[in-house]
Amino acid sequence: MASDITPRSTGSNPSSIAPSTGHSSSAQLSPDSRAIAVLAGRPLHINRGTSLNLEWVESVRVNTSAVERRAATLVTRRTVKKDWQLAWLLRAITCMDLTTLSGDDTDQRVRRLCAKARQPLQDELIERLGIGELKIRVAAVCVYHLFVETAVRALEGSGVPVAAVSTGFPAGLSPLPERIAEIHRSVTAGAQEIDVVITRAHVFGGEWQKLYDEILAFKDACGPAHLKVILGTGDLLTLRNVAKASMVAMMAGADFIKTSTGKETVNATLPVGLVMTRAIREYADETGMAVGFKPAGGIRTAKQSLEWLALMKEELGDAWLSPHLFRLGASSGMLADIERQLEFHVTGRYSAEHRHPMA
Repeated sequence: MASDITPRSTGSNPSSIAPSTGHSSSAQLSPDSRAIAVLAGRPLHINRGTSLNLEWVESVRVNTSAVERRAATLVTRRTVKKDWQLAWLLRAITCMDLTTLSGDDTDQRVRRLCAKARQPLQDELIERLGIGELKIRVAAVCVYHLFVETAVRALEGSGVPVAAVSTGFPAGLSPLPERIAEIHRSVTAGAQEIDVVITRAHVFGGEWQKLYDEILAFKDACGPAHLKVILGTGDLLTLRNVAKASMVAMMAGADFIKTSTGKETVNATLPVGLVMTRAIREYADETGMAVGFKPAGGIRTAKQSLEWLALMKEELGDAWLSPHLFRLGASSGMLADIERQLEFHVTGRYSAEHRHPMA
């Protein structure tokens, strides 16, 4: 991991973003022979993983103070206003994994969430914004395994995939065969994406081979489903641990690396995001393969969604502003705040909360 944390220019207008209507699932990804992204002029392909390179992992260094200074500039150097902000907020919706992972979840709550996923904006607002032809939808709906079948039925025909949290979420401490079996059950139930939890103790002990083998087993169990590897960064103690775990997960074939379960004391933060996106860039430079990124946990406002989009554009470029390489893990609260911001855009007034009910 390079210690140079100076700002990186992607060579494009920082405001040049338009809403994406593409929706990612494992079946919709480009085949290995086709580039799914371009970074610094180089075409990148789907991550097939590599052998574990311990020398590379142990060489990782992170300049924490430089990372924190760089992350702090993201909220001050880049702002978008008016129509540009509208486009960025619409993009944020299309990159959202709309999530409910509460202990009191029910089938009815999941069905309501799926209805919101199919049409995240009210008809009146869509008409006033003139965006009906974009058919804005979220990138995926993320639920516990128990509700996968409910979500699959509720989303049938929408093109929105179901993601299941798995492998003993959120602690990831159940026996490995049970965690692998849970992945199989979720895929059989119709989940097209699987969010897995690593054993954090492997990171604390520097047991990189064990971590690699664990993630490789998860990858094999996913079959055709998309694998998102949750690092639990709030538990990993240091940014260097975050960077090393990111590298091992990508070597093992992760399609995405994800910050958090949302259950840690500290969840997604911009310094952690900067370290993980830099790891993605280094991995791409070395292997020619692209890995996606998903911040999750504590992302509740429209403003935060813009900050994460700015991070992706600054560090990885426009290719990572689409749902096949970027996801925002968030509940309906963030979506409701985005709706309020969009309504302000067309009316000049902030609406009452009852106009944008929670899913």
